[in-house]
Amino acid sequence: MKLIFIHASGATKESWHYQTTYFKDSEAIDLPGHSEGKPCTSINDYVQWLRGYIYGREYREVVLAGHSLGGGIAQLYALEYPEELKALILIGTGARLRVFPNVLDALEVALDDPQAWAKNIRVDYPFFTPEQREALRQKRAAMGPKIVLNDQLCCDRFDIMDRVHDIKLPTLLICGTEDAQTPVRYTEYLANKIAGAKTVIIEGATHGVPLEKPDEVNRAIEEFLKGL
Repeated sequence: MKLIFIHASGATKESWHYQTTYFKDSEAIDLPGHSEGKPCTSINDYVQWLRGYIYGREYREVVLAGHSLGGGIAQLYALEYPEELKALILIGTGARLRVFPNVLDALEVALDDPQAWAKNIRVDYPFFTPEQREALRQKRAAMGPKIVLNDQLCCDRFDIMDRVHDIKLPTLLICGTEDAQTPVRYTEYLANKIAGAKTVIIEGATHGVPLEKPDEVNRAIEEFLKGL
């Protein structure tokens, strides 16, 4: 069994630090453009890239764990190629991923305003060491606003609400109670549509639940994997 973690918009594989440290044989990937290569322009294109990545490494019994954008990629992969996966772990995501207009507007401004972009990447990572925080900021800075805006637009166009009920794989759903970007009702919708899905709601966590509450997230994933 191969556990693969897929990051959120504007993020990198380092956002799964606590999961890949805990699950020794797992792998977190950088999607193309994050910060090397050319980004895909739709979630479907990210699915095709990921499929080639998995095939190129001859992985079998794949479990996809996706956060936000990564969750959209995992869901669509499960709909298009269910026979290639063993299970899904969907964290802070939804069957539709509309983005707040003010977020898109801020990124549009940052395209031509280096100072605005500098403010955008001043993200606090209180759960990391200073060295880890600096490495993450540098990688996000190297991406530039165009990549992050592209990710957000991929999310904004994503909508499989009329298809998600066709996911038949074992599925774990995780969400924080304080997630404003993909609130609990998104997870509840998935739970109602994906037969047999297991739901874990983590008290006090926001959209960054894998970083904020790694122990709870890891326990939920471990229990789920043991049951497969």
